[in-house]
Amino acid sequence: MLTPLLHFIRSLTDPQQLIQLLSTGLSGWLGYAALFLIVFAESGLLVGFFLPGDSLLFTVGVVAGAGKLPIGAMIAMLASASILGDGSGFFLGNTLGYALFKNGKSRIFRQEYLDRTHEFYEKHGGQTIIYAKFVPIIRTFAAFIAGVGKMNYVRFLTYNIVGAIGWVTSMILLGYWLGSVPIVQRNFEKFVLGIIVISLIPAALQIFKGSKKTAPVV
Repeated sequence: MLTPLLHFIRSLTDPQQLIQLLSTGLSGWLGYAALFLIVFAESGLLVGFFLPGDSLLFTVGVVAGAGKLPIGAMIAMLASASILGDGSGFFLGNTLGYALFKNGKSRIFRQEYLDRTHEFYEKHGGQTIIYAKFVPIIRTFAAFIAGVGKMNYVRFLTYNIVGAIGWVTSMILLGYWLGSVPIVQRNFEKFVLGIIVISLIPAALQIFKGSKKTAPVV
């Protein structure tokens, strides 16, 4: 059960396998629906954190550059999937997630954590939603936490749209422009891995800065 799933996920980040997949088992609208659902789940559903995000979009761009997918339609469709996925994550956080913190006797989901989360998202929520789009795993949980923190929905939606369009467009265009470069073709897996590592650098820098600020003065 696990092996076929891993093989399927791997095929999503390899241009030739993705082309084969979209022309056989997932041909036509079924292939488009599968790509939509993967980005939707990876963007906002908590169980989708293991799904490929950056690497899938980059691969879609490479396949579009080879003339096998319409790039404009892919950007529009997958940006919509990301926006809707984040919307679902926000709704889950705003309802189920928020309810967990309303139990005054809970030692884990405490009211003070909820208050801090709300305060943070009121102050930094906009840039956090945009920034999180470009960071794997964090991208999956940011909307949920924004919902738990009761971030203003109109404000959330505005930054969600900006972040989703920026993330999807940049990743797909990057694959579209670089997919035909010989060195990228010869080292595709390494290049995709490099993109993921680079996307994690800003988060690592923020953690490093935060640890320096909280470090005790000797």
